[in-house]
Amino acid sequence: MLHTFAVYVDNKPGVLNRVASLFRRRAFNIESLTVGHTETPGVSRMTVVVDTDEYGARRLEAHLYKLVPCKRVDNITAAASIARDLALIKVAATGEARTHVMQLVDVYRARIVDVSPESLVIETTGTEDKIDSLLEVLRPYGVVEMVRTGRVAMARGTPPTRRSPAPRSAPVAAETGGDVSHGSV
Repeated sequence: MLHTFAVYVDNKPGVLNRVASLFRRRAFNIESLTVGHTETPGVSRMTVVVDTDEYGARRLEAHLYKLVPCKRVDNITAAASIARDLALIKVAATGEARTHVMQLVDVYRARIVDVSPESLVIETTGTEDKIDSLLEVLRPYGVVEMVRTGRVAMARGTPPTRRSPAPRSAPVAAETGGDVSHGSV
């Protein structure tokens, strides 16, 4: 099953590599990974899609919280959410074929963002299935080049319950049997 994680991290060099390496070390294949700035300065958000079972998803979430640059991890797989993909598709289109391609673009509510004598570049946003469907109807005209962003997703409505990891600087009393020692080792 595909699990979607929203991972909030410090916006610093090397953080993407650390997160991706965690998935690699645990032998999980990343199906989709997108990264961008958030509404909070200095914080980026990664949307990571991974094919794993429920147990693997819980393990990944726990391991992500262990990474120092990770501020918050939300598994939004089961939450009511909005997921979108963006694609740019360059299609060979001249003469009558150009008219047919333009009509297909309208049907799919996509838009043409570049026109040249031999091709059109189409921008489309939507679910992965919608983009796959548009791609299939465009293939007979000659798809010259294509690029997709990968999934970006956000929970609907109010933000999910924010789970913060335990502070790293002080031991948690429950973990030490109620006695927190401040002496040196």
